[in-house]
Amino acid sequence: MKTYLDCIPCFFRQAIEASRIAGADEGTEKKIIDEIARVILGIKLTATPPEMGKTIHNLVKKLTGKEDPYKKVKEESTKEALKIYPEIRKKLESTGNRLLFAVELAIAGNIIDYGTKKSLNLQEELSKILQKEEKSIKKESEYLFNFRSFKNDVEKARNILYVADNVGETIFDRILIEEIKRVDPAKEIIYAVKEKPIINDALREDAISAGIDKFAEIISSGSDIPGTILSLCSKEFLECVERADLIISKGQGNFETLSVTGKPVYYLFMAKCAVVAKNVGSEIGDFILLKREV
Repeated sequence: MKTYLDCIPCFFRQAIEASRIAGADEGTEKKIIDEIARVILGIKLTATPPEMGKTIHNLVKKLTGKEDPYKKVKEESTKEALKIYPEIRKKLESTGNRLLFAVELAIAGNIIDYGTKKSLNLQEELSKILQKEEKSIKKESEYLFNFRSFKNDVEKARNILYVADNVGETIFDRILIEEIKRVDPAKEIIYAVKEKPIINDALREDAISAGIDKFAEIISSGSDIPGTILSLCSKEFLECVERADLIISKGQGNFETLSVTGKPVYYLFMAKCAVVAKNVGSEIGDFILLKREV
């Protein structure tokens, strides 16, 4: 997805919030904003928003000396999500359509995103996941929620590549992976995380903390962009893309960047900004299960 002019104010907001999470003083924060302004002067609108996101967050890390500014945030996200995991599992056991509920939960977990929210009351947000009557989970038109084809493609696939997004929602990714493996333990599932810290995106240790390693093989995409651009990924990851019968892509950043030809790709995310919502034809806050096959 290209960068729109409406993305530019968001770049500055991300820079300010990341600076403060990293503990930057006012002088350092001003240097970060000045440098972002300089970079934006030369930005190409054909680039994806996550490419600028990488520039912003790498600059914050460089000027604050914090290699992983969101480390504490990520640990807390996993801790809080694990608290409600038993309750979610219990609800899953009693639901009529387990795969559908697991998909809904995986998308609902995408609310855990410090890249697009000014603040996040994690316990409050997570509690909404279990309360459908509050419409935290919404299935819109069949165009935006392609569950029927998703179910069929999952059943046929022998090798699934699951591209991760944020920490915390990894717990809900685990539930979907568990459900897929429950139906067919022979399926091979590869769970791809980031190589280096970028915002609160999942790393290998975060996936292990969430228990993903019990149900899937964890690999690194080789990238530290808040998305997945194949030209910036490792050979190992590209080989997994080639072998996969089906790709599950989590999060808005991956929707904005990941483009694969020759096989079904399902994008699972919540539309968190007006630009992305307009791009897919949804409203802000809609839950998306979108299939794209080129």
